[in-house]
Amino acid sequence: MNSKQRFRTRLMLACVIAAGCVLAAKLYDTDIINGGAYAARAAAQYSKPSSALFDRGTIFFTSKDGTETAAAAVENGYLVYMNPMQVTDPQGDYQALSTLLPLDKASFIAHATKPGDPYEEIAHKVDASTSAAIQGLDLTGIRTAPETWRSYPGGTLAAHILGVIGEDGTSTAVSGRYGLEKYYDSVLSKPGVGPSIDAFASLFSGIKDSVFGGSAQRSGDVVTTIDPAVQAYLEQVLSQTESTWHPDQIGGIVIDPNTGAIVAMASHPTFDPNDLSSVKSNAVLSDPLVESVYEMGSIMKPLTMAAALDSGAVGPDSTYDDTGCMTVSGRKICNYDLRARGPATPMQQILSQSLNVGAATIALKMGADEYRKYFYSYGLGEKSGIDLPDEAAPLSGNLTIGADVDIATASFGQGVAVTPVGMARALSVIANGGYVVTPHVVKEIDYDDGSVVKVDPPRAGPVLSPKTVEEVKNMLVTVVDKAFRPGTIARTHYSQGAKTGTAQIADPVHGGYYADRYLHSFFGFFPAYSPRFLVFFYQVYPKGAEYASETLTAAYNDMAGFLINYYDIPPDR
Repeated sequence: MNSKQRFRTRLMLACVIAAGCVLAAKLYDTDIINGGAYAARAAAQYSKPSSALFDRGTIFFTSKDGTETAAAAVENGYLVYMNPMQVTDPQGDYQALSTLLPLDKASFIAHATKPGDPYEEIAHKVDASTSAAIQGLDLTGIRTAPETWRSYPGGTLAAHILGVIGEDGTSTAVSGRYGLEKYYDSVLSKPGVGPSIDAFASLFSGIKDSVFGGSAQRSGDVVTTIDPAVQAYLEQVLSQTESTWHPDQIGGIVIDPNTGAIVAMASHPTFDPNDLSSVKSNAVLSDPLVESVYEMGSIMKPLTMAAALDSGAVGPDSTYDDTGCMTVSGRKICNYDLRARGPATPMQQILSQSLNVGAATIALKMGADEYRKYFYSYGLGEKSGIDLPDEAAPLSGNLTIGADVDIATASFGQGVAVTPVGMARALSVIANGGYVVTPHVVKEIDYDDGSVVKVDPPRAGPVLSPKTVEEVKNMLVTVVDKAFRPGTIARTHYSQGAKTGTAQIADPVHGGYYADRYLHSFFGFFPAYSPRFLVFFYQVYPKGAEYASETLTAAYNDMAGFLINYYDIPPDR
């Protein structure tokens, strides 16, 4: 054997030894470290074919003092099942099991006597002691087996944020379907534990990664910015408002306008992720605050005013001729009451009295290009970037055409449609001094390897000057102190800026807008000159009132009062 042959032989031997070492390490991991999980899976495949064992990271809420509580976790218990083909005494089995489990006799007997049926489930989520007692009965054809399930301790609390999991269509593996469960599925999933992972396929993929490179999936827990106490109160306010005005849909957001951190967010109708049996349509599982767009109405006016002031088109002391109605590109635009305010109407009244003619006038004075530039600078032409799935894009393409009527209607929130979370983001620009933040509901990811990644989304800007922000804040504080049915929400020791919106709802069948259906919106922030929170509400087609000031003022006032007391926010005046 010459030297070249010896070298090749030694190289091949070295490769074999190296591969053997990697294989041995992988087998050790599979058999020793994760042996219990794989054994449970193997048992499950033979003993309970329609149920899955899995593991998954936990999702946490975070209270104001930093305390973390589980919002979504994995629980363990036992499944009780039978093989009707082996059951010999259905009546006796029922009598024995009914002392341990709540069973319907007729249903049990019907399932136990099915001809040719090898598998029927009797009960889920049975505790260990009950499982042991059932095994001790030694009933022919009746067994128990370990099972896991996803638990949401808060029930409906933050259901749309958390989402749900579901089985993969081609296997019994689970994955996120909505909400954070879906958005952070790659983090929450535990590789190598779910029943869809084949041990030998995993083994050889590990060798491939070890020899040829590659990175393993990092799993862990997700810690949210959601405060469970604030979330619960928000949902209580939504329920109270819903019971009074009976909207088709209602939702709210509590956001820190300085950072984009959302401390509460909810919408109704809602659901309990622990039990989806009563959900009649999957549409209920989707989050309209993120996945649906709406024409928001007059809460757009403060953004229009800010653009007009910042561009120099008007000043805070400017006036205009309010004629009550105006015709733009052949379309008539009117104030809500059709009434003219006269030839020297101040800028303040555009916000205080929510005057469409005034908003359209100052937007047209800016010009289409300038107005569009500010509109998009607020982030209203793009997705907000929130860390929740399936976010809808705004509908504002008509502004690119630049027709006067499109600019005029956009100035008071019609003809353009945005998500509620996108609207809250844009309004935060006024509250926080001119910056565009990224809304988010997760504060950190705690990986299983011990590492922690803080979530710190970027913010852009400023897109407004400090002078403009101060002027618009002054105007919105005046709205609260003098225009909102004086005394209704004004607080002696807290400055607040706020605005309502009432928008006609588009008629998808006949075109145009319904004459008697409206979307109501409301936003407010406080303390106005150094805001801790911005609160946003909306509801679709409330019954019995035309204007948002009638239906959402109380909701905002309740929520603001709770936040001031809960966070012990010091007064600013």
